[in-house]
Amino acid sequence: MNAGLAPLVEQLAAARVLCVGDVMLDRFVHGDVSRVSPEAPIPVLRARGDTTYLGGAGNVVRNLLALGAGVSVVGVVGDDAAGDEVRALIAGNPRVDARLCVAPGRETSVKTRFLAAGQQILRVDHETTADLDAGTRAAVLAAFAGGLDACAVVVMSDYGKGVLADGLAEEMIGLAAKAGRPVFVDPKGADYGRYRGAAVVTPNLRELAEAARLPVDGPGDADAAVAAAARHLIDTCGLGAVLATRSRDGMTLVRDGEDAVHHHAQAREVYDVSGAGDTVIATLAAAVAAGAGLVDAMGLANAAAGIVVGKVGTAVVHPAELAEALHHQDLSGAEAKVLTLDAAEERVALWRRKGRSVGFTNGCFDLLHPGHVSLIAQAAAQCDHLIVGLNGDGSVRRLKGPGRPVQSESARATVLASLADVDMVVVFHEDTPLRLIETLRPDVLVKGADYTVAQVVGGNLVTGYGGRVVLAELAEGHSTTGTIRRMDRRANGEPDPT
Repeated sequence: MNAGLAPLVEQLAAARVLCVGDVMLDRFVHGDVSRVSPEAPIPVLRARGDTTYLGGAGNVVRNLLALGAGVSVVGVVGDDAAGDEVRALIAGNPRVDARLCVAPGRETSVKTRFLAAGQQILRVDHETTADLDAGTRAAVLAAFAGGLDACAVVVMSDYGKGVLADGLAEEMIGLAAKAGRPVFVDPKGADYGRYRGAAVVTPNLRELAEAARLPVDGPGDADAAVAAAARHLIDTCGLGAVLATRSRDGMTLVRDGEDAVHHHAQAREVYDVSGAGDTVIATLAAAVAAGAGLVDAMGLANAAAGIVVGKVGTAVVHPAELAEALHHQDLSGAEAKVLTLDAAEERVALWRRKGRSVGFTNGCFDLLHPGHVSLIAQAAAQCDHLIVGLNGDGSVRRLKGPGRPVQSESARATVLASLADVDMVVVFHEDTPLRLIETLRPDVLVKGADYTVAQVVGGNLVTGYGGRVVLAELAEGHSTTGTIRRMDRRANGEPDPT
């Protein structure tokens, strides 16, 4: 990981990308399985709720938007309820130029995944995979040509549903070449000759082996085998480069006439690889559209892939997460525990999927003293993972006066995070941590016994959804205010009161 790439994250907001391909819906039905059906030896899913996102090429669009880029999207939907839903999801974002064509009689692609305890147990697909009719084909090509002027890079997201079939991919690449726009392809099938002229194709290992008809994971030098298969595709299919995504082994970039570049995967727990390829090509394209070279864009895409596989479903990566990941290797263990609220929410979700309980306490923690350490130890004993909400500098000044805090929020956060009992520190700038509690929904909320349960901020919220409020015993004779007063007396030559 190269922390020097971090400034590139801020530049992604200037990127403009045209995405064309198979737009679909991803539905996730969540529930519990506690019994087997009496009708057949199959699990019975008791549905608890469902969520719907843009999928396929639409997930590339979601990832581009999450990174801050502007997007034009070209695709096809059916004249059906699912198509209406796709258009509604896209229409809600002002940074999207929607160029969707409606094909009467065609079924909008929908993938419905059923999950129990965070694991997929079944997927049901509704789709049409036939080539487009002549009228829809012409409309798609016109929509694509009309979007080229406003973009810097084109992404083709091929899911084999017909939008890039029947010679359309070749025609689009030709139009993009005339406009001076590089084309990045997330490929489908074994014939990469249909992508001739593309700047980059991004197969995974299985796709690379099938297209090149060469081994990529046998005994010997795996890096060399992957590079050889990629060079074969470049030479035989007229491609500019191949970026092979290799799961736990990272990525390999092979460019025409240049040495291969290998990036190792970042050490993160893999929870769900759904849509990881969409994240890779979206990040790669956005980075190049923002002015990055291909090798730097690859480094950014590798970091994004490491983040998204730790999430559930067809997820996205946000700039703050990407910047944090790029800096992670240069941070001490303590600093790596200090997270933004968005990143904290993701980590809490991962803890919960593992069945872990989450605790929360908060304070200014200006000068860490034995009373603070006791509170934190008692809080940590109540849960598997403890989050500390830390008042930011402005919040401390409003609560404690203009002379406070003594230490900056970054210094206070680093000291807190160095404690073994603390698993996460989140700085908040409001006067109370209510927004943190509402977002993170801890199982247990801990404050000192100088409060009553009724006085604890967020206490009613936590008990309302079944959590607990715990009042920790106070260590007598310790307070930051008292410590500062003693320091002031000693500095002025005054005796301490007895």
